[in-house]
Amino acid sequence: MDILIQLILLAVGFFMLVKGADWFVDGSSGIASKFGIPQHVIGLTVVAMGTSAPEAAVSITAALNENADITVGNIVGSNIFNILFVVGLSSTIIPVPFASGFVFDTIVAAAAGVLLLVCSIKKRMLKRWSGIVMLLAYAVYFAAIW
Repeated sequence: MDILIQLILLAVGFFMLVKGADWFVDGSSGIASKFGIPQHVIGLTVVAMGTSAPEAAVSITAALNENADITVGNIVGSNIFNILFVVGLSSTIIPVPFASGFVFDTIVAAAAGVLLLVCSIKKRMLKRWSGIVMLLAYAVYFAAIW
């Protein structure tokens, strides 16, 4: 395929991912607000899912196409980028308050990184059991913040 077409497809795909995530976040947040779900729960779940939906789509597609490096790199890279670049850039523009209520969530985020490392370090592969453990851990986390 011609490089120009590939660049156009990349740009269109990126725009669609961004716009789709935006619509997902707006719609989900609006519905959640109507049901009286607390804002921090919306931010930690619905909005997080909306902003991660494009990553999930890319990672699942990469996994189905047996491109495991893209799957893991996408998730790990995104977390590093969000924590270091997005928070770093935001806080250089304006001080970003860190509510004490997010300490637990920050600990969970760090523990999730450790869980990923523990599940993958020995055989350099994430097996089905590790996926189940991660999904169960998320369910426990979700129940804890509710």
